[in-house]
Formats: sequence, C-alpha cells, structure tokens
Amino acid sequence: MAIRTFEDLLVDEIKDLYDAEHQLTEALPKMAKAAKSTDLKNAFTSHLKQTEEHIKRLEIVFAGLGKKPTRKTCQAMKGLVKEGSEVIEEEMDPEVKDAALIGAAQRVEHYEMAGYGTVRTFAHLLGHHDLEAILQSTLDEEGTADKKLTDVASKINVKAIQQ
Repeated sequence: MAIRTFEDLLVDEIKDLYDAEHQLTEALPKMAKAAKSTDLKNAFTSHLKQTEEHIKRLEIVFAGLGKKPTRKTCQAMKGLVKEGSEVIEEEMDPEVKDAALIGAAQRVEHYEMAGYGTVRTFAHLLGHHDLEAILQSTLDEEGTADKKLTDVASKINVKAIQQ
C-alpha cells in the first residue's frame, strides 16, 4: 500500500501493530514456560490475555477506519521476539534467566507504548476521537504491564544478583 496521506500512515501503523500483537501471542506462552518465578509466569500469562484483547481492539479500529484487518510484518517486533527466544535458549541460572526475560519483555512493552502513543496521536489529529480512546486504553494497559514487570523485577533481580 502506498502511503500518500496522513490517514494512510495511520492505517499502515495500525497494520504494523496488528502484526506485532499477533507475534506477541506466539512469544508470550514460550516466555511463561521458560520463567521460573510464579509471579513472572503469571505476568506473562496475564499479558497474553490482554494481548488477545488488544488484537480485538485493533480490529475495531480497522472497522472504524473502514478497513479490513490486515497485517504488515513488524520487523521491530520480529527482532524483539528473536532476542527473547535467544534468552530462552541460553543456559543460565534460573533467576538470572528470569531477569533477562523481564528485560526482553520490557523492551517489547516500550516498543508497544511508542507505537500506541503514535497511533493514538494520529487518530486524535485526524478527528477519530472514538478510535483515539480505544488506542489510549491499550496504551494505558501496556504501561501497566511494564510497571508490573518492574515490580516483579525488583524481587527477581535481587535473587539474580545472589547467584
């Protein structure tokens, strides 16, 4: 799709996020399985449910823009997921691995927050205030997920240091 207008740019960014969220639904169960900490496993499992909801919200956004939900390969998420997979495969103490998994997950959250903040602003500028509110809800949840990971890290990192 050629990007000729600001609205085209918004749609392109939504397609990218739609793919990123789909990639994440495949990665989160693997991260949960690799985690030792119950709190971290629960954080990943909880975020998987949220991610599935984020996909549904993006489908609502597509509909609000009069577009069919389609994916544009998100190369950034592909790279972040690959880094997370490398952490899973790496041999290390379980607490250290949990700390590394949190780092990988937080990079994902920060990427998503940047993406949702961008499309929320684009929707606002284009007068799509109903879609802006939907995107803001997801942005808020991504921020909450990041804070939850920081809370879990405060315990896990201390254990990792002691290894």
